[in-house]
Amino acid sequence: MKSLWNDNEAKSFSDNPLELRAYTSRLLGREPDLVLHGGGNTSVKTKIKNFFGDIEEALYIKGSGLDLKTIQTAGFTPVKLETLKRMAELERLSDTDMVRLQKTAMIDSLAPNPSVEAILHAIIPFKYVDHTHADAVVTITNNENGKRLIREIYKDRVLIVPYVMPGFILAKKVYEMTRNINWPDVEGIVLMNHGIFTFSDNAIASYEQMIHLVSLSENYLQASGAFDSVAEAEAEEDLLALAKIRKQVSLTKGSAMIARLDNSLEACGFANLTNIDSIATRGPLTPDHAVRTKQIPVVIKKEVEKAITGFCSAYKKYFQRNTDSPCSRTVAAGGHLLCPDPAPRWGIWPQHGIIAFGRSVKKVNIISDIAFHTIRSIQWGEAIGGWEPLSEKAVFDMEYWELQQAKLRKEDTTLILQGKTALVTGAASGIGLACAKALHDLGVAVVGMDLNPAIARIFNQPDLIGLAGNISDDKAVKKAVEFTVRGFGGLDILINNAGIFTHSQRIEDMDSETWNQSMEINLSSHQRLLKTCIPYLKQGIDPAVIFIASKNVPAPGPGASAYSVAKAGLTQLARVAALELAADGIRVNVIHPDAVFDTGIWTQEVLKERAKHYGLTVEEYKTKNLLKTEVTSKDVAALVCCMAGPAFAKTTGAQVPIDGGNERVI
Repeated sequence: MKSLWNDNEAKSFSDNPLELRAYTSRLLGREPDLVLHGGGNTSVKTKIKNFFGDIEEALYIKGSGLDLKTIQTAGFTPVKLETLKRMAELERLSDTDMVRLQKTAMIDSLAPNPSVEAILHAIIPFKYVDHTHADAVVTITNNENGKRLIREIYKDRVLIVPYVMPGFILAKKVYEMTRNINWPDVEGIVLMNHGIFTFSDNAIASYEQMIHLVSLSENYLQASGAFDSVAEAEAEEDLLALAKIRKQVSLTKGSAMIARLDNSLEACGFANLTNIDSIATRGPLTPDHAVRTKQIPVVIKKEVEKAITGFCSAYKKYFQRNTDSPCSRTVAAGGHLLCPDPAPRWGIWPQHGIIAFGRSVKKVNIISDIAFHTIRSIQWGEAIGGWEPLSEKAVFDMEYWELQQAKLRKEDTTLILQGKTALVTGAASGIGLACAKALHDLGVAVVGMDLNPAIARIFNQPDLIGLAGNISDDKAVKKAVEFTVRGFGGLDILINNAGIFTHSQRIEDMDSETWNQSMEINLSSHQRLLKTCIPYLKQGIDPAVIFIASKNVPAPGPGASAYSVAKAGLTQLARVAALELAADGIRVNVIHPDAVFDTGIWTQEVLKERAKHYGLTVEEYKTKNLLKTEVTSKDVAALVCCMAGPAFAKTTGAQVPIDGGNERVI
């Protein structure tokens, strides 16, 4: 492992200990082999002037759950150092009291909650303290001979602390072990099955000591052949099977889940190991991970439903075994643990790779990263004598530790469509753009397809992706559908929106090119798209198809036959689809907008032409409805989201106008 310290970068922070602390923390966070997604913590001790002008010692420690990779100075919480030191002297301290006391000792009440390791950082008598969950170190400690191996690697240069739960118990353990030691002789602290601490009065020294000590463990693994033991294999792709797996997990969870397949060479190599059932189910890399990944993954072989239900049954038994005599640290005062959903959070899929499951793309990416580091460390561990993580009870206590669960509750969301996936066509402007954004705002992972290549720039988030493609091109359509399933695990919502509004022509003047173009883009392409999506929609979660048709279906106007007939055909297609797909639980509904002028099809030329046809000004034409109101793309998008959600859960085959009220339609 190499130091990322840069003198030029650090120069601007040299006069500010807190800024320097944030800088070296980000250096640690940039190395995923050290920390992942909120793991690890760092601190700096300094003197500050309080509100009354008095000087007092403070510990600035990383806020609970914040990510070292992106942390800034505001992410560190100032806590009275003397209070934390006195807490370490107590004989016992409950989690509730520890959190309460730490909060009362906070110098800035608006700062985030301090890390649960604040007391431990306080009793280490150095200005800068760094703590990581380095893969190499934790791998070596997850071994029957872990303590002997650590001693072999580090000699007497580190203090070895047996595993205990984080928080006060760990701080108390270290406090007792270090009462009579000569601190300058200690280069670091190795917490068995947990991680490693380094410290110094100099920021760069503490950081580079971490890099050095972790490198020694990496060198040991390299010399032992562990790094060469990681299996690799080419993956097979079966997107429909992936969608089936996601559906089964979502049903077990009781809500829609995103599924991310890692089909890299390493992921598939691990999944194909002959002893996968044994080594993959011994426990997590570090117990901190269990709150996100659960104790073990599900191993998915040919019978998907059997594998998922079997995992759930086993998880309930695991929960019951460990709550018969519940640990006081996992039960809130006066309360009892309730078994949450037993659905897996990651899975091993032989021949295909590893899959992560989560309620959002952000969460699923975190789980996927943790899973990848876990499978690699498992193989390293096997190569040096056997992978042997913590006991089931120790992992359970950490998984259900109230302070860990509190982190998840902070991330909980009540977005109405959370975890669902959608494909929206014609998404670069107008109604399609508004629909994609509105669905995303409600928790949907969205792929927006459009002929305009700017779509890739318009939507460039992990859960809101733009894909350029012509809806009339069957290959492009197939690519978009498969891209959606491959990226999010399945397809729940299809918004058939792409379309064109042809120039006004009377039937006797209609040229074949105008007619055929309207039929192809406004009708035939949607039929082919729907056909491509149906197998995946059958595996969707409360799947819904919404066709954006037109007021011209119930109330056509002269000069718009090419557009009106195509939209009428689209509506008829939707009606037949509602009949055919109802048995599979797929809802198909139609929206008939009118006079939505902030869309791509309404050019100024077309708008003026239609207004002139009716003998109106452009402004009069925009509000020529009963309510005298303008209908916008956002209005249509709101109706689309409603149709995709629970309000329309028992409705299919419906046609709903959104036109401000039209006399001819009514």
